[in-house]
Amino acid sequence: MGRFFRFAFRWLFRISLLAIVLGFGAAMGGYYYYARDLPVITKLEEYNPPSVTTFYASDGKKIAEFFDERRFVIDLDEMPPHLIDAFIAAEDARFYEHDGIDIYSIIRAFLKNIEAGTIVQGGSTITQQVAKSFFLTPERSYSRKIREAILAYRIDRYFEKDEILYLYMNQIYLGNGAYGVEAAARRYFGKKVEELTLAQSALLAGLPSAPSRYSPNNHPDRAKNRQIYVLNRMRAHEFVTEEQARQAMDEPIDIEPRRSLFTEKVPYYSEHVRRMVESMYDRDMLYRGGLHVYTNVDIDQQKAARKAVDKGLRALDKRRGFRGPIRNIDAQETEDFSRIVQQSLELEPLEEGRLATGVVTGVDNSKNSVTVRIGDQTGTIALENMRWARPLDPGVPYESVSLRRPGDVLRTGDVIEVKALERKDGSGDEWKLSLEQSPEVQAALLSMESDTGRVRAMMGGWDFSESQFNRAVQARRQPGSAYKPVIYAAAIDRGYTPATTIADTPVVYEDAEQDFTWKPRNYDNTFHGFTLLREGLIHSRNVITVKILQDIGIDYLIDYSRKMGIESHLERDLSLALGSSGMSLLELTGAYQVFANQGEKVAPQFISRIEDRHGNVLYLEDPAPERVIEKSTAYMVTRMMEQVIQEGTGWRIRELNRPAAGKTGTTNKLVDAWFMGYTPDLVTGVWVGLDNHQSLGARETGSRAAAPIWLDFMQEALKGKSRKIFPVPDSVVFAEIDADTGLLPVEESRKVIYESFKEGTVPTERTRRPDAVSETEDLFRRGIY
Repeated sequence: MGRFFRFAFRWLFRISLLAIVLGFGAAMGGYYYYARDLPVITKLEEYNPPSVTTFYASDGKKIAEFFDERRFVIDLDEMPPHLIDAFIAAEDARFYEHDGIDIYSIIRAFLKNIEAGTIVQGGSTITQQVAKSFFLTPERSYSRKIREAILAYRIDRYFEKDEILYLYMNQIYLGNGAYGVEAAARRYFGKKVEELTLAQSALLAGLPSAPSRYSPNNHPDRAKNRQIYVLNRMRAHEFVTEEQARQAMDEPIDIEPRRSLFTEKVPYYSEHVRRMVESMYDRDMLYRGGLHVYTNVDIDQQKAARKAVDKGLRALDKRRGFRGPIRNIDAQETEDFSRIVQQSLELEPLEEGRLATGVVTGVDNSKNSVTVRIGDQTGTIALENMRWARPLDPGVPYESVSLRRPGDVLRTGDVIEVKALERKDGSGDEWKLSLEQSPEVQAALLSMESDTGRVRAMMGGWDFSESQFNRAVQARRQPGSAYKPVIYAAAIDRGYTPATTIADTPVVYEDAEQDFTWKPRNYDNTFHGFTLLREGLIHSRNVITVKILQDIGIDYLIDYSRKMGIESHLERDLSLALGSSGMSLLELTGAYQVFANQGEKVAPQFISRIEDRHGNVLYLEDPAPERVIEKSTAYMVTRMMEQVIQEGTGWRIRELNRPAAGKTGTTNKLVDAWFMGYTPDLVTGVWVGLDNHQSLGARETGSRAAAPIWLDFMQEALKGKSRKIFPVPDSVVFAEIDADTGLLPVEESRKVIYESFKEGTVPTERTRRPDAVSETEDLFRRGIY
């Protein structure tokens, strides 16, 4: 019997040893099988994940973000301890004890999966999640889990625990486009991660396993239950006391509504800079490089620009007439519509001056009033607050026609836009309203510092959410008379002076080859005889401007325009004198910057500097001023444009009450309206028009349509800033001249003016006295026909 047991024992020992060897061999074979093509973990040392590129305003405030993955990489010591504890408690309580693989969790997950008949639980440690996130696909399979475990073990052997946590906390996806805890803190709570409370940290720690399922935006109850689970885990592992956990559970969770910095702040400016950055580098650098782009936009000036454009376009759009209600709905739709409006009002309550959408519930022609429902509130539009709403007819001056009865344009069920003027009786839900409509007309505004070229504000249209087309940069529109200062500057550099006389008389240009005849005329359809050059610019005389261009030469003017920064195609014909060639507002504002900066051109500066994610400077602005015209020329044109404001079409700008120079521009059939102008420090251009190139309407000139926008903006932009005058160059002298002849005055001169000249160009001849006999050749010698 003993012999049998010895024999059996020897065989059992051999079998067991063989099994161990075979098992070990199988294990090693399996290990090498699954590990043979695993990636090298050392590349984690150079952690450089896709990060958010951030744009900043001139004061350092954030204005836009661009990214493929919204992530902000931060150090572990920037995270509050309770945040790290919350993630460890929720995801891997034995993180500091195991070697990257937690056998207990694996066994527990294995049993759960056997029970369910499928893979429902992974049992992954934080280290395994890091391995999966960086190196593996998210497929659910045992082979992937084995590879994940091997990688986790290697990672744990190679990296410190805190290094692994740093990778995990910055890499993990937490829903709603947020990658890493810093992005999640900003996304859900509108704060930096270091400011998170225990309750907020616990909520974030509950997201990694199922960000969509536990989304606090879409499933607040599930998110709350998951938060409670995390807090209980923290208490069980003694990360917090029972009292701390209870207080955190009782703390209300306020989730930030999803907002877009891009559309809320300075969208046209940000989009233009985005295009610039992408062209300077590439798409990956922009959306994944974590750049810090510091722009020159001034938030206060941008707000002033938006306000001025909105005010000006609404006023112009009303002068054109009422386009009708947004739509008409029946009684049942009215209830549903009002419920939706009320929901929006709960987020942004109605208050004085705010616009809202409402539905007409009654029209009373006998009382000249309209009753409007706005959500759960009501209001009344009196006739005087909608008298502008004549049927749309831009060809008829708005002063000649006004609304007589509200029922002529509105009926019950009409959905309309209104503005809250004031509460009736000062309280309650009854409002006095005015009828409004969203402008169909568009505008662009661009403002830059004259000496640095820094662009401080830019509006490319009325509303970026309606149209992303940037009319300040991308549009090419005819500038009309706003281009004339360039022509007059070119003429001065060809020997003209403000006192040069030109005959404002009829002229005919014929083109036999094209079978075309052109008879230029002035805006007022009259001719003014001999006219001083200065008067031609001040009063925007077309005929003498054409004659000047014919004299100085079209090619000369085109070359002159190029050096002033106008790069758009310019037609080689005399209509160029009247601003017939399209150009961008950016180009024309840059040309006016030359005048404001005493003849030195500075390229528009949208970006002050760009840094990489580590703070290394990649780009630094370099204005590099270049003298393109003489100081004296720039000053003399500026002085004439000052008189445009004091005596000519820019008269509305006198309300600015400080030295300013500028020029209006209006194109044929009142399609485009411009006002370009500047003070010693700030150059601003405004364009107004319709995208379909239709007429703005009767009398809608640059003076009426564009100048008020320019004025409103500049009043705000210059508020609180010192009043400056335009500096006079040493090369400029002043002399009294006869306002009619441009010669030195005599006692009998009807009007004497004080004018600027380049040294050596002051008239030396005196005006002939009335009783003197003039030679015919003298008459002709003074004027250009």
